Amino acid sequence: MPSDQHQPLLTETAYDPTEKVHITVLDNEYGDSPPPFSWRKLWLFTGPGFLMSIAFLDPGNLEGDLQAGAIAGYSLLWLLLWATAIGLLVQLLSARLGVVTGRHLAELCREEYPNWAGKLLWIMTELALIGADIQEVIGSAIALKILTLGFLPLWAGVVITALDCFIFLFLENYGVRKLEALFAVLIAVMAISFAWMFGETKPSAKELLVGLVVPKLNSKTIQQAVGVVGCIIMPHNVFLHSALVQSREIDPRKTGRVKEALRYYSIESAIALVVSFIINLFVTTVFAKAFFGTAIADTIGLGNAGQYLEDKFGGGVVPILYIWAVGLLAAGQSSTITGTYAGQFIMGGFLDLRLKKWLRALITRSCAIIPTLIVALIFDSSEESLDTLNEWLNVLQSVQIPFALIPLLCLVAKDDLMGIFKIGPVLKIVSWFVAALVIAINGYLLQQFFAEEVSGVAFTSIVIIFTVAYIAFVVYLIWQSITVSSFGFLKPRSDTI
Repeated sequence: MPSDQHQPLLTETAYDPTEKVHITVLDNEYGDSPPPFSWRKLWLFTGPGFLMSIAFLDPGNLEGDLQAGAIAGYSLLWLLLWATAIGLLVQLLSARLGVVTGRHLAELCREEYPNWAGKLLWIMTELALIGADIQEVIGSAIALKILTLGFLPLWAGVVITALDCFIFLFLENYGVRKLEALFAVLIAVMAISFAWMFGETKPSAKELLVGLVVPKLNSKTIQQAVGVVGCIIMPHNVFLHSALVQSREIDPRKTGRVKEALRYYSIESAIALVVSFIINLFVTTVFAKAFFGTAIADTIGLGNAGQYLEDKFGGGVVPILYIWAVGLLAAGQSSTITGTYAGQFIMGGFLDLRLKKWLRALITRSCAIIPTLIVALIFDSSEESLDTLNEWLNVLQSVQIPFALIPLLCLVAKDDLMGIFKIGPVLKIVSWFVAALVIAINGYLLQQFFAEEVSGVAFTSIVIIFTVAYIAFVVYLIWQSITVSSFGFLKPRSDTI
């Protein structure tokens, strides 16, 4: 078996949304087959999948976990497991698109869709990103408020989070691996914090295993079930992963090298999401043990969760309130950084912007920080209002999912774009079934939410108008996907001349 010294090494390139990955022609003695498996090569490819997995661990997901545990107990653990598997499938398709084409999803949407559709997709994606970023920054601000014993108000935590995000991004100047190491540390902090909580509260191992294996669902937990599934696909994360995989230099003209990259990225993404699943499992089971069946189960949110845990289980060597806050801070900080990266890729890709990196970061940060600061000033003293806002932001995320998922499934099946790496009939059927399931589940969530929250003639009329326009655009995207399958093009022929 040839040694690794005969195999060209990968070259690290910066996560820069305005620069194309340099393509180098490499000698490949294996032809169209990938080189033999190498642990050293796997290590070189490891990084993008863990950055991608942060979206499965952001404060919005943690709030979904704790509410699922407190209200549904252990009964939705099986759904958490399968939801993570579905998320892995979607992210692997995103990685495949980025590796094979050498371009990320936002760029391809601009190039492949008509101009008006591309701009509308950009607006929808930006709205989803802003909604996710508000949750992430508010999560960090809540953690800082807890750790400073209430000295820092939410708005001050938002400002600090905005500034330290730029400090962390500065690490990129020292190499991609340094930045990836920072994310590894933050994930480790989350894992240790929530594992510590798991050890302190001692959830039932028997009920945990039953919850993982035996599917259970009833009318009282349907909303939490929908929330668990609704968190698996973050629209901005689908765009992000297709860009992150380009941080390693791969020659897309060498079939064997592309297959090699896809193999290693699949392995590292699977490992990353196993880690994220375990962390989510810790959070869900801790709150299932502590609050399932109690009178306060419906009132728990990010802001009061730590205090409720401390009231329930006492201080301990290290107060569980601060353990929760440290884990929440790590989740918020890591997700705000990846959110900033996603914003740069999305804005640069859809609009074809050529700006300096600091200016791109400033613009994309401002789009999220300014509305987040307004939210913090308005809801600083009202945890109940903040939880209601978080529900609205989850709804915003849900309605944007089709605008990331449908273009992705359309493009990975496009013959002239993907070549031999386009998804086959079986994977296409499975992927579209997953897409239909996720869209249907989120549609149910929206119907339930609007039935409870929407009232008044004027507001109802506005909602109806936007709903009709929304459905029309989703139908258009699906029709375009059918067009690709039948004729192989997206843009009208006049756009492609």
